[in-house]
Amino acid sequence: MLPHADHAVVDKAKICDYLLSSVHPVGRFKARVFFSLGYTIDAWTRLRDDLLHHGQTRVVERIERSTYGIRVVISGRLEGPNGTSKQFRTIWLIADHSNQPRLITAFPE
Repeated sequence: MLPHADHAVVDKAKICDYLLSSVHPVGRFKARVFFSLGYTIDAWTRLRDDLLHHGQTRVVERIERSTYGIRVVISGRLEGPNGTSKQFRTIWLIADHSNQPRLITAFPE
């Protein structure tokens, strides 16, 4: 499980302006997958909560040291609001001198 998972944060901007953005140059491709699972921008908190749950309940694939702190890579299924699921990878950063993991990105595998 994600170290310090009980302190994990997923920013609203990460969800609304990136992962569920149909106009973001990179995020729009991820948004299509999230939309296919039933996620919507109007109910963005559902994706936030599901990504937090993903970090708290899936097995850590690897932990790496980066310039900014510790990167934690987690892989596992994410079930959307419409009941369909897909294998996803989430990447979290725990900055140096912090115990608060922050979602960096999520993408289908």
